[in-house]
Amino acid sequence: MSQNRRKRSRTRNRATTGDVRTQTPQKPPQQKRNEPKIDPVEFWGDPAALPEPIRTIDEAPDPKAVVRSLGRVPLSGHETAAEHWFSLVYERAAVLAGALAAAGGLLGESDEE
Repeated sequence: MSQNRRKRSRTRNRATTGDVRTQTPQKPPQQKRNEPKIDPVEFWGDPAALPEPIRTIDEAPDPKAVVRSLGRVPLSGHETAAEHWFSLVYERAAVLAGALAAAGGLLGESDEE
């Protein structure tokens, strides 16, 4: 008998929460009607005024130069190790950038040939 009561209580709970399929979906919020439409050409500017795109990319002779110009790494007691690992990251990033440029046919001609 107690099992029948449990079954009834479960069906009552389901009935009170409502069937998910019968619930009405919520409407997305409406856009304000008073907002002015933005002209994309006016927003982004005239495409004819853009400079010519760069056709080739040259590899940097020293990828660490800009970072080195900022000074030593502010990690007291770990400056030497930090500079070493950061140097490895900068060099690896430069190698990967060169590989991507070569894959895309953008790598400039080298003068060493």
